[in-house]
Amino acid sequence: MRKLALVASICTLSAILARAQQFDIALSGSTLLASSRPSDLVTFNPPVLKGGTFVGINADYVGFHKRRLGLNVETAWRYRKAAYPFNGETYRPIFTDINALFQPRLGKLAGRQVGLDLMGGIGVATTPFDLPSGSSCTASGCTNYTSSNHFMEHLGGGVRYRVWRQFFVRPEIHYYHVQNYAEFHSDNVFRVGVSIGYTFGP
Repeated sequence: MRKLALVASICTLSAILARAQQFDIALSGSTLLASSRPSDLVTFNPPVLKGGTFVGINADYVGFHKRRLGLNVETAWRYRKAAYPFNGETYRPIFTDINALFQPRLGKLAGRQVGLDLMGGIGVATTPFDLPSGSSCTASGCTNYTSSNHFMEHLGGGVRYRVWRQFFVRPEIHYYHVQNYAEFHSDNVFRVGVSIGYTFGP
């Protein structure tokens, strides 16, 4: 009898938690915005990091304070490699971060639920570089790859619109402050785009 009561209690608790929790997963497409100052070929100033098509994946858990607070994890990377000036290298920036998440509800638009996703956290900006063939050779062989990693702070926000059942669309903007981003013109990077996702839970 005690075992039956224990099983019933566990099932009841699981049902309560399942109703209280929300999990989202989404795919994103975006591009980078930056100042338009061109690179200086005379003094070899670092290039401006902007443009390009970025793809990404993000997920979050919301289950604190009446299902308004949660955690978010995301990563976005440049779909195609870009050419780095001066030395023939190519590169592909990757931005990965973990955030605190706040999801206030705004109401309904055309009968569909609308809300905000506001987030802030920390992460790392990783930039793999492919070097020209034979550009870095020693007695042990040649290296054609290197990578730089920089700590960064992140702020982001988007408007979430539930389009059908548990599917949602979220136009969004992200700001990264990349510490000592010496490879590029500025430590400040803006990414704008849209995520399409699915909600598990209420």
